[in-house]
Amino acid sequence: MKILLVEDEPKLLAFLKEGFEVEGFEVDFAYDGQIGEMKINRNQYDIIILDIIVPYLNGLELCARIREKDANVPVIMLTAMSSTDDKLAGFDAGADDYLSKPFEFRELLARVNVLIKRTSGMVRRTNNLKVADLELDLDKKVAIRAGKTIELTSKEYQLLEYLMRNKGKVLSRVDIAEKVWEVDFDTNTNVIDVYITILRKKIDRDFEPKLIHTKIGLGYYLDN
Repeated sequence: MKILLVEDEPKLLAFLKEGFEVEGFEVDFAYDGQIGEMKINRNQYDIIILDIIVPYLNGLELCARIREKDANVPVIMLTAMSSTDDKLAGFDAGADDYLSKPFEFRELLARVNVLIKRTSGMVRRTNNLKVADLELDLDKKVAIRAGKTIELTSKEYQLLEYLMRNKGKVLSRVDIAEKVWEVDFDTNTNVIDVYITILRKKIDRDFEPKLIHTKIGLGYYLDN
């Protein structure tokens, strides 16, 4: 399980990081909302814990932005703001749970485990592939990046799916020809390079980070 902590109090952040690592979580963290948003756009987390009062982009604004892109990832507000109005604002922004400081770690851990258990089945049923903020809906055959639907032809979709299923793996032109075109690679054709260029224009040109990369002399790979 991978967790993101957005918290600007170093001692509390160190305490939380140690506690979750002892429980077997892979922990990532950010001291402000802007860095938190950047990491959320580049990585996939099983749960996110937000303080409301953090620099540059507060927890409420960040939560709302998360919900624009991902309806499923669990979000817990962990904050000193404890009034009923504060809690309502947190839930209105899209938080799944709200815990006020001071708190006991075992209660926070219990809430984290409940949310992960509740959402894990739902996430599996969505049948999606996701890399950074790029999502491929395998049921609807639709690509979405940063909340924007991207129109793809059948072959473009198949190529993107193959790259996403092999995230981080360098795929040669021979690999791509065999798996996507189902033919032996013809060294005299540049069709694969042309399709990669088209995908880059649609998937990467107007977005950050760039996801489709070239390994000179070896092939192509998709990663953030």
